[in-house]
Amino acid sequence: MKLQNALKIAEIIKSKLAPHCDRIEIAGSIRRKKPLVKDIEIVAIPKPYYTGLFENGIAKVINQWPKLKGELPCKYTQRLLPEGIKLDLFFAKPDNWGLIFAIRTGSADYSYNVLAKGWVRNGYKSEGGYLYRDGQRIEVPEEIKLFNLIGMLHVVDPELRNIKNV
Repeated sequence: MKLQNALKIAEIIKSKLAPHCDRIEIAGSIRRKKPLVKDIEIVAIPKPYYTGLFENGIAKVINQWPKLKGELPCKYTQRLLPEGIKLDLFFAKPDNWGLIFAIRTGSADYSYNVLAKGWVRNGYKSEGGYLYRDGQRIEVPEEIKLFNLIGMLHVVDPELRNIKNV
């Protein structure tokens, strides 16, 4: 799908989910401004919600779309939108937003070869959506914190993360 079309759909989805979130942003290839988009990736910090018979909040919105992966509540769910494009929805918390948002902005090669190799090189390990060092969980509330932890002074613009095999 062309970037402009995917961005329009992503903005509509974001606006439907936003009232049920403390924070929400479009990530992935749309954020990197790739000309062709395969799926829509969104990272969100949801407000409390319930599932099941009395579902409410973000669950009520998400469950209107056919589930491909991930049963709520979860850290990740994939849904098929009416427009025929997949929605990858990743849930974060305030203390790991920066890590999840950076990883899910991608590209996959950038996330692995720059971010993951960078934190490993600097003595961190990733587990369950968090970074740890010497057994201590490290808060990464913003992308700048992650980039600083891996030895970079500034956040790399998303458009510059469209790399393969760094």
